[in-house]
Amino acid sequence: MKAILFIFALFFSTAAFTQKHVPLPHGTVFGAKPDTAEILNAEKVEAFMGKKTRISTTIKGRVVKVIKQKGGWFELDAGNGKTIAAHFKNYAINIPEALRGKYVIAEGVAAKQFIADDLQHFAGDTVRGKKQHSVKTNPSKRLTFEVRGLMVDR
Repeated sequence: MKAILFIFALFFSTAAFTQKHVPLPHGTVFGAKPDTAEILNAEKVEAFMGKKTRISTTIKGRVVKVIKQKGGWFELDAGNGKTIAAHFKNYAINIPEALRGKYVIAEGVAAKQFIADDLQHFAGDTVRGKKQHSVKTNPSKRLTFEVRGLMVDR
């Protein structure tokens, strides 16, 4: 009887472990299906934004790291050692760890980090020409992306 229970436990545990490593097929959608009419490469998003702080767009890029599965927190490669921190607008969406290394198409809102210290000398930010404080930002993580929908490309 114990042997039968052991065999069932072993069988179900291996089934649970193999589910983590199931490859994601092309076209798997998380959230809403993204609009693929105009797609922008993740490497070109910051240059495309110019002086705008936020834009709604669809981007294509490679997932570097899945940070948190619940809520869909991950990072996209933005080229030249830069990354785009991305998360789903809907926290109820779960993404698998197997998304790492895959190319995805994501629709949402790209935003630059807002730094109150940046160019705010007219807002009482200086004392006799000197800054009161300095804010240092990580230049490799300047963009965030709030995802409405994601589709696995390859």
